[in-house]
Amino acid sequence: MTKPRIYLMAFAKIYPLYIAKAEKKGRTKAEVDAIIHWLTGYDEAGVQSAISDETSLEDFFNAAPVPNTNRVLIKGVVCGVRVEDIVEPVMRDIRYMDKLVDELARGKAVEKILRQP
Repeated sequence: MTKPRIYLMAFAKIYPLYIAKAEKKGRTKAEVDAIIHWLTGYDEAGVQSAISDETSLEDFFNAAPVPNTNRVLIKGVVCGVRVEDIVEPVMRDIRYMDKLVDELARGKAVEKILRQP
């Protein structure tokens, strides 16, 4: 079975798209970074390293230092698929990040985006 193409896409290609989406709606790069840090456990140096090394999305999520245990609280639809129903862990993490950036772009407060049980 072949991997979805998105797994092979470099995080460095996706990251600016997240930033652009947020900034287009009046949000900031710092807010996107806060979401990525919360979701994956990467610090700023880790994110910059993934960008400069052209790390694939699959490797980015598989190597996440401390994936947030509260990410399972993320619910909703991204690309017509309920994120909580996605079985494959890497695809689910990719869609979690998509969902959080979507919520940010829609004006939701960062404190609410970073789910607390």
